[in-house]
Amino acid sequence: MKRLGRNKIAFLSTVTLAFALACSVSMGPPQPQNAAPTFDATKVTLEMQATALANQLTQAALNAQNVPTQAPPPTAQDTAAPPPTENPPTPTEDLAALIKSAKVLAYEDSMAVPLVPWVRPTLDLMGLDYTYTADIGDLMNYLNSGTKWDLIIIAAEARSGVQGEFWDVIVPKVTNDKTALIVEMWYLSETAVGRISQLTSKCGIRFQKSRAAPDSIYTLKPDHPIFTTPNNNISLTNYVGYWQDKGGDYVRVTGGDAQILAGGFMSNPTDYGLITTCIEGRVIIQTFSDHDYHREDIQALWENYITYVLTNHFAALP
Repeated sequence: MKRLGRNKIAFLSTVTLAFALACSVSMGPPQPQNAAPTFDATKVTLEMQATALANQLTQAALNAQNVPTQAPPPTAQDTAAPPPTENPPTPTEDLAALIKSAKVLAYEDSMAVPLVPWVRPTLDLMGLDYTYTADIGDLMNYLNSGTKWDLIIIAAEARSGVQGEFWDVIVPKVTNDKTALIVEMWYLSETAVGRISQLTSKCGIRFQKSRAAPDSIYTLKPDHPIFTTPNNNISLTNYVGYWQDKGGDYVRVTGGDAQILAGGFMSNPTDYGLITTCIEGRVIIQTFSDHDYHREDIQALWENYITYVLTNHFAALP
């Protein structure tokens, strides 16, 4: 059986009391039979008071029952975001991941000389996923494949491979798709007035003169990332001199954002250039042969090249 509420118990007790009071008043002393009733003012007053009290108690009980039950105040919810379970990646980590995922097309024809390729093992060392060829026909097919390359590498040491129509395809990718480009070309003197001028004029350089033989190369901006990131202590003043007929080609700055980073003379920042960067730092043009210098320096330099142009490539993308 459910327990009665405290208000209901009080109400029943009061009603019982009032009823008893009314009964005691109404009974009074016995009247003689056939006697006319007499008016008792006290009795009437008590009956009226008992009735009024009962009505008041009944109304109070009804009011108590009709009071709406209020819901408890809502508990304040903790709207604070939960603490992160992992540290967010840093910009450096994001950039490293982008470089690792880059679509790289590499052409290297040193094997045709024959020479041991140095670009390919550098890509392997960096852990990059790349498409590689030493065949000039395959290179054109890859360029026309519709793939949006993040980086195109032309390491042309056999002198006569990449020229003419190749630049018709490569230059629009650099300008329109923001593709990064690294060119090793030590035969610029033979093609400077040809279609490669689309690239050199946009870069802001032009052929200056041929270099008679391999010699020391001096860094004009030793703090530049291509000499410091991720590798430093790169020296090109010591050379091997594999090629004896020519040491490459010098270029000079004509405009644009071209910067000569290394050249034949320490005091010439705008001419006698051998390593030049341009087009938002997405392009590097090297006009000497890799194999005239020490492998450990060249591979370290190529890793820096790749890191630098891809960094600027991804920065240029929307």
